[in-house]
Amino acid sequence: MPTFRIDGKDISVFPRDKAGSPAIYLNTVSDEGRQVYEAAHAAGCPPFTLVAISNLDWNHDMAPWDSPAAFKGGEAFTGEADDYLRLLVEEIIPKAEKELAGPPAWRGIAGYSLAGLFALYAIYQTDVFSRVGCMSGSLWFPGFKEYICSHEPKRWPDSIYFSLGDREAKTRNPVLKTVQENTEAIHAHFLAQGVDTVFQLNPGNHFVQGIERTVAGIRWLLSR
Repeated sequence: MPTFRIDGKDISVFPRDKAGSPAIYLNTVSDEGRQVYEAAHAAGCPPFTLVAISNLDWNHDMAPWDSPAAFKGGEAFTGEADDYLRLLVEEIIPKAEKELAGPPAWRGIAGYSLAGLFALYAIYQTDVFSRVGCMSGSLWFPGFKEYICSHEPKRWPDSIYFSLGDREAKTRNPVLKTVQENTEAIHAHFLAQGVDTVFQLNPGNHFVQGIERTVAGIRWLLSR
């Protein structure tokens, strides 16, 4: 498993030997790339390369713009997603794909929580990804639904997977409680544009079965 570091980010490449397999880029909160890859393999996913990026400054790298803390005692968001995305596209992807037997059939971008939000935001800034996995995405982020519905992606994706826990919106927090409503609205928006998309509601809150939910999204993207 090749690993390298660029600008403080740790990158792990889990390649399958089959040339031309798709590549999925996964931003992770706690270096769970190996767990995701092994679980995906155990679940019978077709061959793919997983490129997992960790050691991210979560509320900085994954946030599209500045926003106050979402809950009491939390950290504010300092939106530098554009800078991180530039690093991903211009430096991380080329170096990761040098480890592969050949160019990937297609590239996907996926993530859980704020990384799910970032995955969706990414297709509005770059055309290098054709499939998106937004698992328990932080689509409550202020102004994000409005941004998605009023702008066009750089490239309309071939497919998008959305998921959410059925208890994630059950909170008194006025910001976080919009998450299901916003996810359903964004899903409907892409559906109306003819994008192959699905919205999966899972049992539980935001903090359960993160690996399993991530694998479910990747498996769906690989099946299209």
